[in-house]
Amino acid sequence: MTSLLQVRDASKSFGGVVANKGISLDVASGEIVGLIGPNGSGKTTLFNSIAGTHPIDAGSIRFAGEEISNLRVPQIARRGLLRTFQQTRIYGRMTCMQNMAISAPHRDGGFAAIFRRFGPETTERAESLLEFVGLYQKRKLRGGELSFGQQKLLEFAMALMNQPKMLLLDEPTAGINPTLINGLLDRLRRANEELGITLLVIEHNMRVMMNLASRIYCLAHGELLAEGAPSDIQNDQRVIDAYLGAH
Repeated sequence: MTSLLQVRDASKSFGGVVANKGISLDVASGEIVGLIGPNGSGKTTLFNSIAGTHPIDAGSIRFAGEEISNLRVPQIARRGLLRTFQQTRIYGRMTCMQNMAISAPHRDGGFAAIFRRFGPETTERAESLLEFVGLYQKRKLRGGELSFGQQKLLEFAMALMNQPKMLLLDEPTAGINPTLINGLLDRLRRANEELGITLLVIEHNMRVMMNLASRIYCLAHGELLAEGAPSDIQNDQRVIDAYLGAH
């Protein structure tokens, strides 16, 4: 498998506070890779740097062979690398279908998409993806009328509208009713297997991470602490100490 995302010696500071220091990681095309670590370990900062929100101070980030550390969020998204957030970024007053339409890549971009009839291709793709995440029956409801778990599924479907090569998922199961988590994980796996989307996932729920990821990176104090298969990470004394020491 070829490396789709390459991070090399990435460092980021805010004022005098070092958030990431010399982090290197690889995600191969087609993989599901996890990113774990106690609170304040630098996971979200690293995601923000990869996605273009907070450019790194030093190091290199390459996506599909291209240096992206100097690009902004929209430029990176157009190359097929998108992120989702812990708190959903949906439009609560729009229907699910309108949310999907505005997420479709339009040449003229922006909110113009809401004020015109969706083309048959956009409509068909939106309905198909809402079916994929289990929201087809709710396609005419406003986003704000959905449960939090359903809003996360809608945000996931919105990301899929862009036909990404890779998704950065920030705490996909946070705040979701435990009974719905397995359904979400199943859809993440299917997006990976059936749609060929590479996933890099931040997740606090260790049971979820052990079941989802094929490889896991662990950060602590802004540095890379360990990397390996879920079973290796689970039994790594450095990882155990990092988590126990964080409480």
